[in-house]
Amino acid sequence: MKKVLLLVLSLLAFPLSAGVEYHQFDDPNKEQAYQNLISELRCLVCQNQTIADSNADLAKDLRQQVYEMLQQGKSQQDVVDFMTQRYGDFVMYRPAFTLKTGLLWLGPSAFLLIGVITVFMLARNKKAKAQITLDKQQQTRLNDILQKGEED
Repeated sequence: MKKVLLLVLSLLAFPLSAGVEYHQFDDPNKEQAYQNLISELRCLVCQNQTIADSNADLAKDLRQQVYEMLQQGKSQQDVVDFMTQRYGDFVMYRPAFTLKTGLLWLGPSAFLLIGVITVFMLARNKKAKAQITLDKQQQTRLNDILQKGEED
């Protein structure tokens, strides 16, 4: 039993983590560009992580591709253009606002506005239905029913 406990504690003491690759840069500007790019490009496998945060094989390949392009002298914009041409605007974690990506930027606000308007209209209709007016004959009948209920 002690051996099992020791094994479990040793596994907890040394958490399993994926190896992170290291890239050597001669120019600090290239290293900064690399860091900026990998924190702006979306992992297409994970979709809610940048390629800097993801351990997916595709993210590793994209990090390597970014590194190689920067080493070849490509600018940050060249890398972004290449990635968006190859994978579409979705590869950018924060895509630029264009006619094509307008739905991504404006969609949540539009849905929220539609929801607020719907709730307002439903509440107003419910209030209007609650204020039903009775004609004289219906009012007399209702009074008769209520008086009979009080007598019983």
